[in-house]
Amino acid sequence: MAHSGAEATSIAYKVFTFKDKKKKPEESLSVSIPEVLDPQYGMYVWPSAVVLAQYLWTYRDELRGKTVLELGAGVGLPGVVAASCGAAVILSDSSDKPSCLQNCRRSCDANGLQEVALVGLKWGEVSPDLVLLPRLDVILGSDVFYDPRDFEDVIVTVAFLLRKNPEAQFWTTYQLRSADWSIESLLHRWKLNCVEVELDQFDADGCNLAGSTLPGKHSIQMMIITQTTESGHS
Repeated sequence: MAHSGAEATSIAYKVFTFKDKKKKPEESLSVSIPEVLDPQYGMYVWPSAVVLAQYLWTYRDELRGKTVLELGAGVGLPGVVAASCGAAVILSDSSDKPSCLQNCRRSCDANGLQEVALVGLKWGEVSPDLVLLPRLDVILGSDVFYDPRDFEDVIVTVAFLLRKNPEAQFWTTYQLRSADWSIESLLHRWKLNCVEVELDQFDADGCNLAGSTLPGKHSIQMMIITQTTESGHS
């Protein structure tokens, strides 16, 4: 009993309320995300996740009935929003970090999303779980480009999924941490195409999104990555 109490006090639920000021201002979505006091990166909502979730809410009509995989989900805010908008969602995180997958399940339970699937995936590794994923329409990743040592592993995983699902797109947001960091050469090497999305197109250019203090003053960018065709275009 003491252990349960200690665990409960270490979890704080944060509510995010997404609105669509331009298209349908009367509609909104509130989701509750559990954050855990834990040294692991994935146990709280990062600034990039709120921006990506705002994009999903803005284009929610395009998500209904689609199959969506979130890579490096952490607490799974974008995936939870996608599932709440009618997508069939799979949340994934490192198979080496079961506590992150456990918190993904908490996020789903907190929002009544028991049908969301969980899978452990290791970036850069073509595992049976990766191969056996169903057909995907959209792949999500918020701040998966956090550590330059992981950049190619992330791209390898994305490239594999896009080759398996040539009509799919990878929607990703990331925080600018260094002007010296770039994935351009990796995109070229793995024959991927990238288009940047301006944040003001989906009301994500502010400092306080979804009723939160995120992304704050952090500089966030978004891009859509697709497979390059034989003609050189996505």
